[in-house]
Amino acid sequence: MLSAGVLAAGMLAAGSSQAQEETIKVGILHSLSGTMAISETTLKDVMLMLIEEQNKKGGLLGKKLEAVVVDPASDWPLFAEKARELISVSDVSAVFGCWTSVSRKSVLPVFEELNSLLFYPVQYEGEESQRNVFYTGAAPNQQAVPAVDYLMNEEGVERWVLAGTDYVYPRTTNKILEAYLLAKGVAAEDIMINYTPFGHSDWQTIVSDIKAFGAAGKKTAVVSTINGDANVPFYKELANQGVKAEDIPVVAFSVGEEELAGLDTGPLVGHLAAWNYFQSVDTEVNAEFISAWKTFIGDEKRVTNDPMEAHYIGFNMWVEAVEKAGSTDPDAVIDAIIGVSVPNLSGGYSTMMPNHHITKPVLIGEIQDDGQFETVWQTPGLVVGDEWSDYLPDSKDLIADWRAPMSCGNFNVATGKCGGKGVN
Repeated sequence: MLSAGVLAAGMLAAGSSQAQEETIKVGILHSLSGTMAISETTLKDVMLMLIEEQNKKGGLLGKKLEAVVVDPASDWPLFAEKARELISVSDVSAVFGCWTSVSRKSVLPVFEELNSLLFYPVQYEGEESQRNVFYTGAAPNQQAVPAVDYLMNEEGVERWVLAGTDYVYPRTTNKILEAYLLAKGVAAEDIMINYTPFGHSDWQTIVSDIKAFGAAGKKTAVVSTINGDANVPFYKELANQGVKAEDIPVVAFSVGEEELAGLDTGPLVGHLAAWNYFQSVDTEVNAEFISAWKTFIGDEKRVTNDPMEAHYIGFNMWVEAVEKAGSTDPDAVIDAIIGVSVPNLSGGYSTMMPNHHITKPVLIGEIQDDGQFETVWQTPGLVVGDEWSDYLPDSKDLIADWRAPMSCGNFNVATGKCGGKGVN
């Protein structure tokens, strides 16, 4: 016969197990310290807001959602360790996180090995479609290529400075843009490419070089894939050296409202950014989102930005897919989420496509005195994210489709064969 102590211990264990099953855990994998904290901390905050709002609606599958927050501290190998901890130790049902492509590349093997789900909310270089990842930020054809088209067609730009932080996203994006520009008839000598480390602070020489490059008598622009807190001294040096938007406009892919909050925006008025959302978008759903955000964060001065909208879309897609599947099981969610459409903040609906990328509008915004953007151009409709670039010879014949029977991230339409995992 079991002793009272053994019975009590068994009941405690059962109670503990039951308590664990009462919540659905959601992992949040964003840098809260280090060079990327300037961009990523807000994404942690908006995820906490979205989870709180969902719990007010009754949770998911009759259970409350529970946020599990970790800090990978802008340390790329640590992202993989923290992802493993979230999945294996905390038993999260999905993870929302990463910013830089090097952090995403770091965690990909973990999500594949443990068969978990990552919702990635930031623009990236493409050349990837992984079964366990949902790319809710922009692919190059949803940001970089339209931005170059705008500068070429609307601003008459003929010389190009491709300036980026030295890691995979800027290098691959600029490789695509260089091939695109050359295909458009731009001469090689009219393209200048420069890379700097994360956290780079001494921009005097580089900005001088940009000014000299722009003094050749042809309209010149800077296409910036500079990431993180290096943007602050970069824009300050542009102002110090009198580089104005009407002379050499900068279009940025990683500078939004959050980054501008740390800058004196006066000298930057007229410079540009390409995103799929701006806080200034005038829609009822966006006004509601901004109001909810300011109430949640308790600060009227806090802003919204594009990757926040990507988390808003991705989180709501995950919720709808879980409800559709009746389960948080990753395989069931992967099958259920393709074709799911949810409202975006621009007044339309974004849809998860078979390549695990979503449909998005593309907006070009001009920096204003108040740190907001005025939309100066946008696509007439939604653009489908293209995971494999049409401008790179090794990618132009590849497509991704995670539906059965193909279930492939890099299917070669020329050879009729699947290349494997869908990751280069």
